Amino acid sequence: MDPQVVLVHGIRTSATMWRPQVEHLQDAGVAVHAIDLPGHGSRIDEEWALDEALASIDRAVASAASAGPVVLVGHSMGGLLTTAYVGRAGCAPPVAAFVAFSCTAFPRGPGLAAYRILSRGVQRLPGQGMGVVRLALAAQLPVESRDVFAAGGYALAAEDQALASLAGLDLVRPLARIQKRAMPVWFANGEFDQLRLNERAFTRLVPRAELVVVPRATHLVTAMRPRVANAVIDLAVATVRAGATW
Repeated sequence: MDPQVVLVHGIRTSATMWRPQVEHLQDAGVAVHAIDLPGHGSRIDEEWALDEALASIDRAVASAASAGPVVLVGHSMGGLLTTAYVGRAGCAPPVAAFVAFSCTAFPRGPGLAAYRILSRGVQRLPGQGMGVVRLALAAQLPVESRDVFAAGGYALAAEDQALASLAGLDLVRPLARIQKRAMPVWFANGEFDQLRLNERAFTRLVPRAELVVVPRATHLVTAMRPRVANAVIDLAVATVRAGATW
């Protein structure tokens, strides 16, 4: 059975952020499933709920696992959620390999509080700060992937609630459980990613994980350096096809 790739997006955006990866994997004949979390993308009219977000990941993984071994990939908030999901207590989920982009930070304390303040401030700007967002994206992303974050709409209404809920995630114990499981793991960050804050702690808790740091890339590494992100996912797919464990 061929590997199935499940992609989980970050905060504010949607499944469309994975467009470069979806197109690449489809061209390579790899089955790929990019999901929307509650309050985002095709589900933007729903209320955000942490339990439902984790349940959405579980449903996607369970569905994909019926067709083949699952490579689970998350970015930013999606990476934090998938880390919690893969390392949950009790029965291990049917995940054969795990790739976490731009999420090696514990969502708590002053860092999370500061991000929430910044997010609220941007949303109080004219047009809810979309002009600032567009300028930031234009400065970081190549033309071919510049629109992927906006294509599914921005989940502005869910953002603060989602950020607040992340404070309830205990990632230390899930990371320790991930270390005990046989699946290969990659942490991938841009060199200038603000969520590299606890990178050493993550790699200390999962010492067998491979760390990929992409030079001159920011938090938006999957769209800023899509070929590199594709290569990391390709490596995970090839590892699963080879039947390798860690």
